[in-house]
Amino acid sequence: MRIGVNTRLLIDGRMDGIGWFAFHTLRRIVAAHPEHEFLFFFDRKPSPKFIFADNVKPIIVFPPARHPALWWLFFECGITKALKHYNVDLFLSPDGFIPLKVTVPTIDVIHDINFSHFPNNLKPSHQRYMTHYFPIFAQRATRVVTVSEFSKRDIAKTYDIPPDKISVTYNGAGDAYHPIGDNEQLHVRQCYTGGSPYFIFISTILRRKNLANLLKAFDRFKASDQQNHKLVVVGAKAWWQDELKDTYDTMQHQSDVFFLGRVETQKLSHLLASAVALVYPSFFEGFGIPIVEAFNAETAVITSNLTSMPEVAGDAALLIDPHDVEAISKAMLHLANDTQLRLRLIERGCTRRNLFTWDAAATKLWNIMMQTYKDA
Repeated sequence: MRIGVNTRLLIDGRMDGIGWFAFHTLRRIVAAHPEHEFLFFFDRKPSPKFIFADNVKPIIVFPPARHPALWWLFFECGITKALKHYNVDLFLSPDGFIPLKVTVPTIDVIHDINFSHFPNNLKPSHQRYMTHYFPIFAQRATRVVTVSEFSKRDIAKTYDIPPDKISVTYNGAGDAYHPIGDNEQLHVRQCYTGGSPYFIFISTILRRKNLANLLKAFDRFKASDQQNHKLVVVGAKAWWQDELKDTYDTMQHQSDVFFLGRVETQKLSHLLASAVALVYPSFFEGFGIPIVEAFNAETAVITSNLTSMPEVAGDAALLIDPHDVEAISKAMLHLANDTQLRLRLIERGCTRRNLFTWDAAATKLWNIMMQTYKDA
């Protein structure tokens, strides 16, 4: 079988959650199924690291798709033409976008539809495009895949499509995320916070990620902090204005916040494994990969009680109302001062992480692909 895959988000050094989903599932799928040919459709010259096996053929499709007008051209012209030219039998898109004229069985992975609920998170042109086209993509796809039961319900209700058209394939966490020894942790803290213990926030900085309330909560926490904790923020500043900028500019403990920007995976793993806790107070997530990464790194977790996060965290995290600054602050204080609570959460996380592996995700996605092809 010849399988076409939209791999435009496999960009070395610039991948977010959707890119990592594609990376980890595809790497396993192509290795496990050498009897099939995989055509990876990139929008620019790919890194050799993404050509996972001999049965992968990289194809550059014009144009580079980084703007709504170019998205349309890439999918409606470039991908549509490539699917016909290479006689593709099945098409997989891990980022939610598909060509409207697609005529082969198609699996569309829609991780979440946060843009339907938080319209101020994106550039207006991006917002208009996704709000208009994603419901159509979901209708046109042979099968929709998403990453949590919450997202399945949300997509089915918002786009008015049958729930039985949607399959759930949970995310995993990268192999790089694991615990490290006490001496290594001490070295990491010395490098990044002058030896002080710290909480860590990991995410591209968007409005819905709720960093503003975390900064307010950290300021309150510091009023009772006896151990000189710091806050380490990892992620690109996609949004830095309005409430977030004002909050940071008026912080009493601004000097205790360290912005590291994007950090390569190995360093991020060590940063996460050396933290007192991951604080992930997002307003909306289709899954929340950093939660599982923290479980793998054996780091305690504070996260929101909204959308998919309770589904992923289970009993292995402190769940807080992300709108309640005081609740976030108190959770941080509890974990800073109660070692036994922190160890209990870590132990539960070690059990819960077994539910979320990339091996399981790849197997489930492959089975969905084969059943979709068989039923088409």
